[in-house]
Amino acid sequence: MAYWNEHWETMPREELEAYQSEKLVWQVKRCYENVECFRNRMDELGLTPEEIHGIEDLPKLPFSYKKDLRDYYPYGLFAAPMKDIVRIHASSGTTGKRIVAGYTKNDLEVWADGAARVLTSVGLGEGDIIQVSYGYGLFTGGLGLHGGAEKIGATVIPMSSGNTALQIQTMIDLKATALCCTPSYAMYLGEEVQRLGVQDQLSLKAGIFGAEPWSEEMRRQIEAALGIRAYDIYGLTEIIGPGVSGECEYQAGMHVWEDHFIPEIIDPDTLEPLPVGSEGELVFTTITKEGMPMIRYRTRDICRLDPVPCKCGRTHYRMMKPHGRTDDMLIIRGVNVFPSQIEEVLLGFTMGGITPNYQIIVDRVNHTDTFDINVEMSEEFFADDMKSIEKLEGEITAKLRSVLGIGAKVHLVSPKSIARSEGKAKRVIDKRKI
Repeated sequence: MAYWNEHWETMPREELEAYQSEKLVWQVKRCYENVECFRNRMDELGLTPEEIHGIEDLPKLPFSYKKDLRDYYPYGLFAAPMKDIVRIHASSGTTGKRIVAGYTKNDLEVWADGAARVLTSVGLGEGDIIQVSYGYGLFTGGLGLHGGAEKIGATVIPMSSGNTALQIQTMIDLKATALCCTPSYAMYLGEEVQRLGVQDQLSLKAGIFGAEPWSEEMRRQIEAALGIRAYDIYGLTEIIGPGVSGECEYQAGMHVWEDHFIPEIIDPDTLEPLPVGSEGELVFTTITKEGMPMIRYRTRDICRLDPVPCKCGRTHYRMMKPHGRTDDMLIIRGVNVFPSQIEEVLLGFTMGGITPNYQIIVDRVNHTDTFDINVEMSEEFFADDMKSIEKLEGEITAKLRSVLGIGAKVHLVSPKSIARSEGKAKRVIDKRKI
C-alpha cells in the first residue's frame, strides 16, 4: 500500500482529533484578530476565542458563506498580510465578481501535499507521466494537480484544456500514464480515441477527474473507452482547490485530509450538526490555511461522510459523491454558473430589444454539457431585420462569456414564447442525468 505521508494519513483517530483541536483553537484566534467579518459574527454571538477549546466547540462558531467572498471582495477575508500572499486564484461569483482566494507559501505546500496524497493513493509516483488537462490560470484545477504531480516526482505535461486532437496525440507521443481533467472531457476524449482506433497506442493507466458531478455509469464508460481506472477528486477554490479529498485505489469514497480540513454534515434547514453517516450539507473548516482560512464554510453540496476505516488503511473520513446542492448553482463543464449572473447580464440589454423573460437549458449530449439561453425579444425588436437580431445575439453571447468564463448559445425567441407561471418562474431546465 502506497502513502504520500503515512504518518498523517494513517494517524489514529484520537491523535488526529487532538491535533484538530489544537489547530482549531489557533485558527479561531487568528481569524478573530485579522478578519473583520469573522470577528463581527463572533461578537454578535457574544463568543470569544477563549471559549473555543477544541473540536467539540466547533458547532458554537458562526458559518461562512460564498456571499462573504463577494461582500468582502477582493481581500477582506484574508488573514495574512498581502506581503505574505504569494499567489491569487479565483472562480466565478454570483454577480459576475470573481471569488478571490489568496495563498501563502505554506498554503501552496499544503495544497500540493493534498493533491500528492490523492495521486499517490491511486498508485502514481516517480516514473509516471501525468497529463494535466484542467484549465490553467486563475482556475485552481490545472495548477492544483500540477503541484501535486511535481511533488510526487512525476513528469508533468501541462496541456491545459481544449484542442482534443493535440491532447490525444500528446498522450500517445509522450506516453502519458495518467490524465487529469473534468469527467465530461475525459468521456469526450475517450470517444475520440475510440473513433480514431488508437486505444492500443495509449499508455494511460489512471485518470483523476473532478470539478463537476459524474455518475458511476459515466465512470464505467470512461474506464472502458480509455482503458484506465477513473478516480474522483474534490476541492473548492474557497477551501484550497482540488485535493481537499480524493479516492484511493478502492474507489469507495473520497478521503478528506482531516489534518487540514475538518468536515461536518449539517441539516440545511435547521443548521444543526448531524451524526456522522447522515446525509446533509457538507461544511468545511480549514485549520492550517494561512492566507484565507474559512470557518464552517457552507459548500451547499449534499453528501454524507463514512467513518468506517477504509481497506487502504487510511483513517480519515471518506465523503461520498455529492449528488445535489442546497442553492441554485449550476456546474457546467466544470465552471460554477449562477442564474443570477445571467439575469444581471440580460437586464443590461432590456433597453436594446429584449424582455426580462428568459430560460436556461442545460443538457448533456455525447457526454458533454450543452448550455443554451432562450431570451424573448420585445414586440418592437421582433419586427426588426434578421441581421440586427443576430448582432444582438452576438453581443449578449460575448458579454455572458466575459462574465461567466464559459460560452453559451443565446437564442432570441419571439415575444410570449416562453411559458409563464403563476408561481416562481422556472428559469432553469437541467436535463442532465448525473
